Amino acid sequence: MEKHFLPASHKHIHGDSISEYKFKRGFKPEGERIKKVLEEIFQVAPQENGGKLTLHYGAIKELKAWVEDKKLFVETQSDLTVKDTNVILDTNKKFRDFLEEATGYTAKERLKQAKKEVQGADE
Repeated sequence: MEKHFLPASHKHIHGDSISEYKFKRGFKPEGERIKKVLEEIFQVAPQENGGKLTLHYGAIKELKAWVEDKKLFVETQSDLTVKDTNVILDTNKKFRDFLEEATGYTAKERLKQAKKEVQGADE
């Protein structure tokens, strides 16, 4: 079975996804802080264009992150040509670490929030 980098999100289109995340109290929804977190986790300086921070890393062909309406939005495009399991696992770990550092929520907490939102939408 092939593995690809695909973050849990609201929308998936052929390895592309856009996700939105709430910030935990005390985690400021500021672009400059998000930029520092990206640099710290991925060890790559993101490019800034139109308020969106963009970088390329491992199994991520392109990652765009921005803050809007006090939420973090992340758009990812997977590099489906990457087959090296170590690269894929490293990319997934760094992506999860980035989300936790940026939002303050662990993967488990983000999953719980996503389930809650889906259940709320169904009612």
